[in-house]
Amino acid sequence: MNKKLLYGVALLLAVAAPFFMYPVFLMKVLCFALFACAFNLLIGYTGLLSFGHAAFFGGAGYITGYALKSMGLPTEVGLILGTAFAALVGLVMGILAIRRQGIYFTMITLALAQMLYFVFLQAPFTGGEDGLQGVPRGHLLGALDLSSDMTMYYVVLAIATAAFALIVRTIHSPFGQVLRAVKENEPRAISLGFDADKYKLLAFVLSAALSGLAGSTKTVVLGFETLTDAHWTMSGLVVLMTLVGGLGTIVGPIVGAILIVALENRLGELGGLLARLTRIEWFNTLGDSVTIVTGLIFIICVLAFRRGIVGEIAARFKPSASH
Repeated sequence: MNKKLLYGVALLLAVAAPFFMYPVFLMKVLCFALFACAFNLLIGYTGLLSFGHAAFFGGAGYITGYALKSMGLPTEVGLILGTAFAALVGLVMGILAIRRQGIYFTMITLALAQMLYFVFLQAPFTGGEDGLQGVPRGHLLGALDLSSDMTMYYVVLAIATAAFALIVRTIHSPFGQVLRAVKENEPRAISLGFDADKYKLLAFVLSAALSGLAGSTKTVVLGFETLTDAHWTMSGLVVLMTLVGGLGTIVGPIVGAILIVALENRLGELGGLLARLTRIEWFNTLGDSVTIVTGLIFIICVLAFRRGIVGEIAARFKPSASH
């Protein structure tokens, strides 16, 4: 089936989804799907494993929340400020880390992100361990009231769709082809005259900005921001989403985000249903065992679906493809 047709069907399903499911849950899924796609742009197409993306996701959320709650700025301005903050932090972090390779790059991003985490822990405007509460949704462009969940959902859907289109366009652009070349054989790309560090830095900043957009949008949707979004475990969570869905695939991170967020939010309900059907009381404790279940899913995917869910499906339909 044509990819454009598949994208069109997926968009139609997304448009109809809030009539059948809880809109706030769907918005949370969209925010994490965007976060995972932004991360995949870096690791899947550039080959850089960052463990500091929580700094962009959580940091942008704090900036947006502060701009809306304490400064009283319009919602669109808050979103722009959060995204710009993430891009700026990504630029600084990228300049410091981009010349390193492999585990050294990963550890530098982790260390810098944790430094920012402790800044958020101590900063007066973040609310410390209590978080930033009571962030108003406000109005978009001064006219669209975002207090309605349905209205907010379609705004989030528009943001996520536009960001996804930007990622797809980037991947299929000459810039994206250079990123692939750098990932596959960096010395050869350099010998052809490409400044590999510059391209990797640009990809890092773009990934950081889109991650920040996801974090900013999530703060507006939920009305609060906490340290959880800036902690290194959030970086681990987005790695998990990307690997489970399919590293280096376009829609894989979206599938991974849907699966992980759904598990986190609905595992307790699923456990209760299984307990009633099987009369095994242990299933009632599933809601408290989210990390164990997601860990098991990760192990199963690594052992049985090494390309991730979408990657394995694509390989089945295209047996001759190497990826």
